[in-house]
Amino acid sequence: MKSIFICRIVLGLTDHVLGYVMPPANPPVEASPWAEEYARVEMLGDDLLNQELVVDARADFVVAGWRSGFSEERAITPEILDGLGIQSFMHSETCYNYRNYPAEFAPFEGLYRDLELLGRIFGVEDRAEEVVAGMRERVAAVEEQAPDGRSPRVFVYDSGTDQPFTSGNQAPPHEIIDIAGGENVFADLTDRWTTVGWQAVVEAEPEVIVVIDYEDQPVEEKIEFLRTSPVTSQMPAVRNDNFYVLDYNEAISGPRIVDGAEGLGEYLRTADLGLS
Repeated sequence: MKSIFICRIVLGLTDHVLGYVMPPANPPVEASPWAEEYARVEMLGDDLLNQELVVDARADFVVAGWRSGFSEERAITPEILDGLGIQSFMHSETCYNYRNYPAEFAPFEGLYRDLELLGRIFGVEDRAEEVVAGMRERVAAVEEQAPDGRSPRVFVYDSGTDQPFTSGNQAPPHEIIDIAGGENVFADLTDRWTTVGWQAVVEAEPEVIVVIDYEDQPVEEKIEFLRTSPVTSQMPAVRNDNFYVLDYNEAISGPRIVDGAEGLGEYLRTADLGLS
């Protein structure tokens, strides 16, 4: 079966993958833990997923998330693909804002569900159960080791200078922060990724800033902006130099969100956060 790329490589299904689409903002695949697996399949495009690309590739099974992959604007939705005789699979945790789709899944439970469903689709249920069980154990270990006492307030900084782009409570970073023992300062925003005002960030007094690292802008420039801007320079996290860099691929749908939780969990346990 041909397919656009997804994390199915963790299920040992690389031979079933025709290729993948990788927008330029993504970190290079050479830096991925699965670089050798990427090298075995074709990169079909360096922009967002679209109908023309899928048809030209003669794909018969497409796996993606909503908005980042499937899109009404780009004329590539599950319904449209059905009409073209192409099957599709949407990441569970992105379904909540897809029309009136009834299911809602937090990122980690959505990941487990996707792996189990793909295991059934491709006849590798045992492997899927093993992978999911391992992930659940790793997440439970992070939760058990979370620092005692008050949870540090965490702000996710993706990008933006006029207004910051951050994570609401529907995107993976929110749950990563929760598992690691922190508190997302924008936990009340029922959204995935969204724009907020700097004043709201300042008033939240974040004690840790998670900076998303990807190709559009060096992470060092983002941190330097926070340090030098008169609006942000006096926030507790900036004054105490409490920055944690989260790789882009640890902040979006996929198995590496578990790595993200482990990394942030270790940081919150070991860093001198200057909490009062």
